[in-house]
Amino acid sequence: MCQVTHRRNDSLTASTMWMIPGQNQSWVSEFILLGFSSDPTTNSILFIVFLLIYLCSVMGNGLIILLICLDTHLHTPMYFFLCILAMLDTGYITTTMPQMLVHLLARSQTISFAGCWMQMYVFGALAATESMLFVVMAYDRYVAICYPLHYTVILNWALCIESATGSLVCGFLSALLHTFFTMSLPYCGPNKVNHYFCEGPSVRSLACMDTHIIEMVDQVLSILMCLIPISLIMTSYIHIAMDILKIKSTQGRCKAFSTCASHLTVVTLFYGPATYIYMRPNSSYSPERDKQISLFYNTFTALLNPMVYSLRNKDIKRAFLKTLAHGRVD
Repeated sequence: MCQVTHRRNDSLTASTMWMIPGQNQSWVSEFILLGFSSDPTTNSILFIVFLLIYLCSVMGNGLIILLICLDTHLHTPMYFFLCILAMLDTGYITTTMPQMLVHLLARSQTISFAGCWMQMYVFGALAATESMLFVVMAYDRYVAICYPLHYTVILNWALCIESATGSLVCGFLSALLHTFFTMSLPYCGPNKVNHYFCEGPSVRSLACMDTHIIEMVDQVLSILMCLIPISLIMTSYIHIAMDILKIKSTQGRCKAFSTCASHLTVVTLFYGPATYIYMRPNSSYSPERDKQISLFYNTFTALLNPMVYSLRNKDIKRAFLKTLAHGRVD
C-alpha cells in the first residue's frame, strides 16, 4: 500500500489515507477530533474546567465505591448496584475525558482508526450497561417499597449478581453491534470528526456511502437500549407511586418517595440527552449541539451521580463521617 498524506488547513496535524492498489478509492486510517474550539486561550480555559470535572468525578465515584466496600452496613442490594453504577461512571468518563484533555493542549488532535473503534466500543458498552442497570435499580426500589417484608428474599444475592452480569452482557453485545456496523462503513475522506470523542453518529456522518440501513440498525438498538428500559422504569415507578399514595401519613409518603428521588434524578440526566442523540434521525444531526448535549450523559452525569446519592443518602453520609472520625469503617 502507498501512503498519501494531506495536511489540515490550520497546519496542526496530518490526516493519513491509504490507497488500494489498482483502485482510485482511498480509506481513512485516522480521524481528527475537532473538539470545542481551535483557539489556544479558550482551550486552556476548557482544559482547567474539564480537568477539575474529571478529577471530581473520579474522586466522588471512587469514594462511594470505597465506602460501600468497607462498610458492612452498606452490603445490601441497593448499595451493590450503586457501587456498580459508580464503577461504570468512572469507566466511561475515563474513556473520553483524558484524551480530550490531551487534545486541548496538544498540537495534534488525531486518533487512529483502531483507537476510534475501541473508544466508541468501550464507551458504548459502558453506557448501554448503565442503561440496563438503571432498570435493575428501579426494580430494586419497587421491591423495597411494594414488598418491604420480602425484600431480602426476592432480591437475594444470586439474583443481584445475575442482574448485574446480564446488564453487562447486554451492554457489551449491543455496543459491539453498534460499533461494528458504524466502523465497517467506508471512510474515504474527509476525516474531521466535529466532536471531542468518537461518538457513533458523529463518525457515521463522514461515511462515503448511504447510511440509511445502518441508521435503521442503530434505531433498533436504541429502542432496545433506551425506550424499553425507560418503559420498564416508568412501569416500576407507576406501581411505586400507587403504593406510596396508599400510605396514610404525609411523613410516610415523603420518606418513601425520598428513597426514589435520587434514582429518578440520575435517570432523567442520563436518558434525556442519550435518547436525543441516538433516537433522532440523521437528517437532524447538528454537530455543535450534539457535542454540548453529549456532555450531560458523558461528563456531568458522572460528576453529579455521587453528589445526588451522597447528599440525599443518610447511610452514605454516616459511613463517610465514621470514616473521618475513626479512620476506618466497621
